[in-house]
Amino acid sequence: MRRLLLLLLLLLSVGSVLFASATGSVSMEWGEWLSAIQNPDSQQGELVWRLRIPRAMAAWAVGAMLAMAGGLMQVLLRNPLADPYVLGVSGGAAFATLLGMVFGTAAIFLPWLALLGALISVLIVFGLARGTGPWSGTRLLLTGVVTASGWAAMISLILSLSPDGSLRSMLFWLMGDLSYATLPPWSLVVLAGSFVLTLGLARSLNVLAMGETTARLLGEPTRHLLWLVYLLASLLTATAVSIAGSIGFVGLIVPHLMRLLVGSDHRILIPAATLFGGLFLVLSDTLARTVLSPQQLPVGVITALLGVPLFLLLLNRARLKGV
Repeated sequence: MRRLLLLLLLLLSVGSVLFASATGSVSMEWGEWLSAIQNPDSQQGELVWRLRIPRAMAAWAVGAMLAMAGGLMQVLLRNPLADPYVLGVSGGAAFATLLGMVFGTAAIFLPWLALLGALISVLIVFGLARGTGPWSGTRLLLTGVVTASGWAAMISLILSLSPDGSLRSMLFWLMGDLSYATLPPWSLVVLAGSFVLTLGLARSLNVLAMGETTARLLGEPTRHLLWLVYLLASLLTATAVSIAGSIGFVGLIVPHLMRLLVGSDHRILIPAATLFGGLFLVLSDTLARTVLSPQQLPVGVITALLGVPLFLLLLNRARLKGV
């Protein structure tokens, strides 16, 4: 049954990309879409192959990375409310990117600035939270929250001092935007490598979810495992933010939903969350492109509008179960 669900999610992921390539502000019949697929050099072929499909692929990759990072963060902090942005990674990426926008940095370099800012944030949190004693998830969480607050203050300062002409693009990026997103080859390497490594750690994640003491008694090297999970989640988050900005709720909601469907076994949960995260963001971005066509919305607005009621439903479900 679970394997059938994974196969269904894989087929739906492919279907979502194809659906996104046929949907947009420029209407296109299915016959015209098939012709565009077969003739990339035609006008409609250019629209499909050079604009819509690359954007849909970028959305899928970002959604997959955020969902995987969310699942890892929830194990790391043993908190179902944890999401990829809780430790300040996105704040560092946003600060570096906005700083680049202020100084007129070429758009091609902005993803690298975001990645650099996220890396700096990871190093700050890692250095301050590591300490010399035993691992403390509480110390890591508090350090990350304080770091994120510091980045938020710096971002507010940049926005308040920026000229009005550049504020729109900055705000769109902060809300999560795929309008100019590209999918560099190195990001696919990060996604594929992290997925394979996370699957290899699935059994250890199952043990770790039972508690650090239990994991240590069962022979898991908990300190090294926890830092590896943290670095993996941070790398995935940094890569996603560098491509599309800060897109909320994907890493929080998707692991929850998949846990309800497939259970807590990370050998199944991680692939399911990865596939559904990509599917969810592709459909959200398609909605963002079309709901007020020809005007486009930041995809982060759509994920928030969809994520808030879903999250409230999950909380209500937990309350009814007495969790």
